Amino acid sequence: MTERSLIADLAAREDGPVTVGGWVETVRDQKKVQFLVLRDETGAVQLVRPRPEGDDEVSLAISGVPLGSFVRVEGALKHDERVKLGGIEVKVDSFDVVAASEPEQPIAADSSIDKRLDHRFLDLRNPVNALVFKVQTTFEHALRTWWVEHGYIEVHTPKLMNSPSESRAELFQVPYFETTAYLAQSPQHFKQMAQAAGFGKIFEIADAFRADPSFTARHATEFTSIDAEISWIDSHEDVMAMHEAVLVAGFQAVADKHGEEIERLLGITVEVPSVPFPRIPLADALRIVAERGYVVPRADGDLDPEGERRISAYVKEEFGHDFVFVTDYATGIRPFYHMRDADDPGITKSYDLVYRGTEISTGAQREHRIEVLLEQVRDKGLDADELQSYLEFFRFGVPPHGGFGMGLARVLMLMLERASIRETTYLFRGPNRLLP
Repeated sequence: MTERSLIADLAAREDGPVTVGGWVETVRDQKKVQFLVLRDETGAVQLVRPRPEGDDEVSLAISGVPLGSFVRVEGALKHDERVKLGGIEVKVDSFDVVAASEPEQPIAADSSIDKRLDHRFLDLRNPVNALVFKVQTTFEHALRTWWVEHGYIEVHTPKLMNSPSESRAELFQVPYFETTAYLAQSPQHFKQMAQAAGFGKIFEIADAFRADPSFTARHATEFTSIDAEISWIDSHEDVMAMHEAVLVAGFQAVADKHGEEIERLLGITVEVPSVPFPRIPLADALRIVAERGYVVPRADGDLDPEGERRISAYVKEEFGHDFVFVTDYATGIRPFYHMRDADDPGITKSYDLVYRGTEISTGAQREHRIEVLLEQVRDKGLDADELQSYLEFFRFGVPPHGGFGMGLARVLMLMLERASIRETTYLFRGPNRLLP
């Protein structure tokens, strides 16, 4: 059997025999000639078959093939600049229906996102939707490459925990033999354990879980979290410098490899951000958006989604930048393990990274002194006994350290201007979705 050629490779081949395989996208069944568009995982090509008088086995197979069927075709490749689809076509000699599709497709181009997700395997045959995951692969690979080249260690932390990773809010409980386990909200404690172990610089790209009943475009109950943690820092500024550098590496790789295809299919240009990213303290951000006509109504003093959009609009106007670090968050709205400012204990050495109006990441310098940690645990009203496995790290000497966690699907959603993380998650999980 002749080896199947990928459609993306056909343009570079000379005219002659070729075997291709893929899904039938369209059929134009005319009296004298039959045209088909065949799509595989790399692209689409036009197939052509002059129709013999009286029809034959091949022409009948083409006439009867349901759209979406997987077929294998042997024929003759020909370069012809008159062919609109890539300037090439394949003249069909044999046409084998490997797996026929049902005649009625359950989704169409204008189907709702929920209906499309019900049939995600069909939805992802759309080259626009498939492009998201090509971009995801390149983006993740670039992040990993940057970290590895800068001496980071990749870790894989457990997702089953015997106690809450941060708090009891938004936790999934799982029966675990004679006890109860919790699905990890983040690898936070294990990232910090690596600093106590002397790893120095680590990263992880893995699942995290939040029992959050939100139905917004940016929330999920299971998501991919991008995390990094580094030792021997002076402040959260060191974390931000690393964060922006690795993001630039990711965006540059996407622009280099997929920029042309993104522009062709999505009509947008991937912009590689310049460094340093703008930095605005939270108090200043709240003041700026208030001066621009919006007072954030949240009682805790944090930015809400509208506030994030407003501060992003300001940064775009003033600095021409899509990213902004909002820094110096109040102690009351940050976890107990965020380091507090020595000169102003009411704020933490922390930040949120906002990209095009949406928060994508939280980072901070962590508190590494056990006596201070215990005080902050008490200040938050938490039970130190429940945190003993975590607090133990700090009884044996931990260097100053910090890091961040970032949502992969949110970054891709904003980069590619998709409407929801449902579009940038391979199989989305939310409060009312456990299938497929």
